Amino acid sequence: MSGIMPRGTRQLLLPASPIFIWSSILAALICNIFENFYVGGWVGWAPDFLIVTLAFWNIHQPQRIGMGVAFGFGLAMDVHQTTLLGQHALCYSLLSFAAITLHRRVLWFKTLTQAVQLLPLFAAAHLIELSLRLLFGHAWPDWQLVFAPLLEALLWPIASAVLLMPQRRSPDPDANRPL
Repeated sequence: MSGIMPRGTRQLLLPASPIFIWSSILAALICNIFENFYVGGWVGWAPDFLIVTLAFWNIHQPQRIGMGVAFGFGLAMDVHQTTLLGQHALCYSLLSFAAITLHRRVLWFKTLTQAVQLLPLFAAAHLIELSLRLLFGHAWPDWQLVFAPLLEALLWPIASAVLLMPQRRSPDPDANRPL
């Protein structure tokens, strides 16, 4: 055995830096803004990077990023997309509530299984957004709307790897780092 922790256990993580958390959320917001400019407005199949990032931090750091943050960034997306004010805020807040509620359970699983478990949450958020759009007079979107939650679930392992990277401890212990 090469250390204190047996083989097959998960690596210990350093605490997440608040600067890194906030900069990753702002980067996801900027990615959403550029995505909307690139594809020419809202399209149903495009993944929502902000919803993936908020779900990630709600699962991994629920005491730092909560429903209020999700609501605020949802309002920012509503203003950016000139949609019904509160539409994204409601979707992001409900997804954050569900992610915070399930965060202990989700963290027990490997990343791919987490993505499968988060797929219904992403689908529910898009279903709520679609319902609000239809309720207030928008046209029925393309059938390609089903791809957005799938793409977000596929982005989950990538987001997990990238957002957990700064928190990883060194795998080889020495006198100064016993763990």
